Amino acid sequence: MFGAFGGAATTKHWEVLAEAIGHGFGVAAAAKCLGVERGGMASAELADRECEACTSDDDPLEGEELEELHEQVNGDVWDVIDEHHLEGTYALKDFEDALEFAYEVGELAEEEWHHPDIHLSWGEVVVEMWTHKIDGLFETDFVMAARMDRIYDEGNYEPDEE
Repeated sequence: MFGAFGGAATTKHWEVLAEAIGHGFGVAAAAKCLGVERGGMASAELADRECEACTSDDDPLEGEELEELHEQVNGDVWDVIDEHHLEGTYALKDFEDALEFAYEVGELAEEEWHHPDIHLSWGEVVVEMWTHKIDGLFETDFVMAARMDRIYDEGNYEPDEE
């Protein structure tokens, strides 16, 4: 979370962020003003939200709602496809790391009872996700994406640069 500031966040960073939010800026917009990378601090907050099930009466997210949530996950990993589903591509060191990461994503899916399609290959895991009940995207899909980002970051899965 603090790395998004290029090191440890100072008290001043937090004061400026809190002031921006207090003036009506969303977390993502306020963080962007501070130069926080997409998927940095906001992703951590999103990952901490509850995964709430939708009902068949809920509508899939569209437009600005989708964009705001998309800004809170790792933009180098996740794409919104046709405002219908998320597709995330994680680069990993080798097949063993890809398998371990896919397993951890599967554990998360079982824990939250929200199951993405997981495609495993050497050095790569591709995840496709949407809420089937509404045939589109719901906040829970983005919460899950942010949690997968956290698993990836905390697991030190990123491949070594050559």
